[in-house]
Amino acid sequence: MTDDPNSQSRNEQSSFAMMCCAHGAETLVKEQIANEGWRLAFSRPGFVTAKHDQPKRPPTGVFIRTAARSLGSAKNDHSSVMIQKLQQAIAAETVPFDQLHVWPRDRTAIGRFDFEPGIDEVSAAVADEIWSALHDGSASNGPGLTCARPNQIAENGQRILDVVLVDPSQWFFGTHEATTLPTRWPGGVQPIEPAYEPISRAYFKAAESVAWSGFDMRPGDLAVEVGSAPGGACGRLLELGMQVIGVDPADMDPRIADHPRFIHYPARAGDLPRRVFRGAKWLLVDSTVKPDATLSTVRNMVDSRETSFRGLLITMKLGEYENAAHLERWCNFIRTWGVERLEVRQLARNRCEVCAAVTLPA
Repeated sequence: MTDDPNSQSRNEQSSFAMMCCAHGAETLVKEQIANEGWRLAFSRPGFVTAKHDQPKRPPTGVFIRTAARSLGSAKNDHSSVMIQKLQQAIAAETVPFDQLHVWPRDRTAIGRFDFEPGIDEVSAAVADEIWSALHDGSASNGPGLTCARPNQIAENGQRILDVVLVDPSQWFFGTHEATTLPTRWPGGVQPIEPAYEPISRAYFKAAESVAWSGFDMRPGDLAVEVGSAPGGACGRLLELGMQVIGVDPADMDPRIADHPRFIHYPARAGDLPRRVFRGAKWLLVDSTVKPDATLSTVRNMVDSRETSFRGLLITMKLGEYENAAHLERWCNFIRTWGVERLEVRQLARNRCEVCAAVTLPA
């Protein structure tokens, strides 16, 4: 659908929301929010807006990366005109914004042409322009900004002004309150600057999954990664000071293989005696097999008397987004393990896959 909800008359009994997701996941987002009573409006791959006839918080869900209360939109080739439109859109807001987050929608599928989500040069330049116009209450119209600069990680409870570049000449405006960790990151993408060049993009997936899960991973803890080659995720775990066991028939990068806190088992996890995993507190699984096989392997590891895992980070490969229809069945299978907590999210760094964070009883 192509209608812009911001062109419709607004009233206190209606809710308007804008959401970002991975390029290709928007169909799943649309299905979810339609079931919750939202009426679809303007959308593009990776970006969805909707209206609800009742006062509602913006939707959340497995495939919704960011969600905000929609404030308006603008379309023009000149940024100065767009900023004026933004000021008009926020004029009714009475409280200053604590943070300004500006980012582009995903322009293509993650990994295609090496694309990665997050702030690009255009959105960074736009953020600077907006911040200059609105910061410290200097805006001629609207509540202004109190942040020292744009696109910073927000603190819990802070009020954020969101600007999504659907295209460089088309912006959507919204606001949300920082609550969970992903809602504190600009565009829901973890800002991270590795000390060294990561071995693979799995480094970023591991970093995001560890942070999002809230697991209390500490230096000295023993972690196991199944599907570890060539070592991107292991690199992040080692960077956090952990002892790491990597399980993968393929070779590890020498920088990981030679690390004093790393042990490599060139085998499949199901072929190893469970005593190999004694004392391991954390298990990460990111294998190129179907979720049913992945979960079967994990269950056998968890059920062993030799293991005492506390937290699991399991990547479930969808292959095609249509396979998300099996997600409820996979989650129900995980729950049969007697878990304390299960959360599932398509991480910003996930391709056509989701991550399950599972807390097991101590």
